[in-house]
This record gives sequence, structure tokens and C-alpha cells, in this order.
Amino acid sequence: MFNKLLYGIVFLFFLSKPFKKESILLVPDGFPDPEIPIDNELTLERIEYGKKLFFEKLLSRDSSISCASCHQPQLAFTDGRKTAIGIKNRVVSRNTPTLTNIVYNTSFLRDGVNPSLEAQVIVPIHEKNEFDFQILLVAERLKKIDAYVQLSKKAYGENPNPDNISKALASYERTLISGNSRFDKFYYSGDSLALTDNEKRGMDLFYNQLYCADCHSGFNFSNGEIVNNGLYKEYQDIGKMRLTLNDKDNGLFKVPTLRNISVTEPYMHDGSLSSLEEVIDHYAKGGEGHDNQHPSIVSFEINEEEKEDLMSFLFCLTDSSFIAQ
Repeated sequence: MFNKLLYGIVFLFFLSKPFKKESILLVPDGFPDPEIPIDNELTLERIEYGKKLFFEKLLSRDSSISCASCHQPQLAFTDGRKTAIGIKNRVVSRNTPTLTNIVYNTSFLRDGVNPSLEAQVIVPIHEKNEFDFQILLVAERLKKIDAYVQLSKKAYGENPNPDNISKALASYERTLISGNSRFDKFYYSGDSLALTDNEKRGMDLFYNQLYCADCHSGFNFSNGEIVNNGLYKEYQDIGKMRLTLNDKDNGLFKVPTLRNISVTEPYMHDGSLSSLEEVIDHYAKGGEGHDNQHPSIVSFEINEEEKEDLMSFLFCLTDSSFIAQ
């Protein structure tokens, strides 16, 4: 379980932070301008500092893993595992979420209980089954390394410390914007040849015949809501309820983006569905009927040809330039 005291501190500190629009990012056609905290405006120096930290194994207690160990660029910043693995091969209870377009998120972690990206990046450092370390000790390590001292001073005018470490990591992660898929070329750039006929049929299924777009809506294919998708009748991981202790939050998790979904398997908060076909089958049968199940999740009929078309459309949401970075 995550440290409740840590959550209380970061929630109070970050909940009411003001935001501003930021122009340093390359915003794709059809995407809104993202909002950035005023106290952590984006600069090239902060992004550079954060990127080096993201791939730095010194952030873990035994210096064996980094953020990139679980968030691998070629897998759209996931890891291909059912659930993540921390230091000393400790098993994490949840599937690693993608960092695709995380700059647009307004809540963080699989159940959305963390209110800011600056607060979220500290969580794996403290979590016993992940980095099993302490942000203060991370800062002490980095202050002994001249390269990090120089990066920190250029970015924030001071030596490495818990505040600027979290801000730098958040700054880098805000640059992970994906909006160059074939779908984007077709839908936003007007390239009528960007999609095949079966992908277009799948798009029609997605938007017009099934209920997919009820939750997976907008430019990021997620409405950002925290819902119960009927994965189980009884949840071992109670989702948002672990923080609120409210039965109505039992089994509630964030609606994930579908962008780059072809490389982010396995799926669901616990990685229990290994393929997109299994995901479609789950929704086609109408879920398992949990008391909190979202009302949009009802059974539907879909034949094998339609299923192939739908999967083809979902695959065209892959941004090859994003996963190549």
C-alpha cells in the first residue's frame, strides 16, 4: 500500500497550484494547448535535467533501476509486463501505465488519487516494491555529482533538492506528447489515404456503432474519468477506494488513453488481459456486473470480421515517431 502520509502531504501542497499555458512544447494539430504549473514553467534546461534523472538508476536504493526501467520509450513508456518489477525483483501490484500525453492528465496513478505530476514522480521513489528509497537521500546522492549540480543550477538556480528533482522529472514527462499516428494524419491533417478501408470501418464501429467513445473520447481517447469497467465481480485491488474508503469507489480506475495501444499490452490496471481481442471480448459480454460498473458497459454483438476491423483501427493510433525516441 502507498504511504498515506505522503499522499496527504503532496495532496495539500499541489491541489491548488495555479496553471498557465506553455508554448515551448510542440502541440500537434487538433490538440489543445496544455497547462503548466506557474511555479514550474518549462525551459530547455529543466527538460534536460529531468530527462537525465528519468534514466538515472541512482534514484533507486540499490541503484539498479530507473524510471525508464518500467517506462520504456519503445513501448510508449510502459514495460510489457503484467505488473511492474521493482528493485530486487519485487513485484508491483499494478500494470505500468503509459506516459503518453501525460501533460494533459489532471489526476495520476492508475486510480487517479494523486493530484499532480510533480507529486506523482516521488511516489515510486518511496514505494517499497519500486525504488524503496527516499527523495531526501536521492538529493544527497546527486549533490555529490558535479554534472547534476550543474544541471540543477542551470534549471532552477540551486543544488539538487527534493523540490527541483520532482519538478525536473515532471518537466521532462510533460514533453512526451504523441500525436503523429496515421489516425492523426487522416482525421486532423485531412489525408484521406492515411487509413485503409478496414481501419475506416473500425473507426465507424468505434465512434458510431459501439460505446467505445463514451469513455475513450477526445483527442487523447480518454475522458479522464475514474470508473469501474466491470473487470471483476470482486476486486482484490479496490482502486480509488483505498484512499477514500467509500464503497462507491470500489474498483474505480482511470480511463486510459488508447494512443499507442498496439505496444502497451497487457491491458487493465492489473495486466490481466493479454490482447486487444480479450479486451473487446470483455466489453462485448458486458463486463462482470459489479455494483459500481459504469452504465455504458453493456453487452453487444460483434462478429470476427468486425472485431478485426476494430482492432485495425486501434492499431492505427500508434505513433511510430513517439516510440522511436
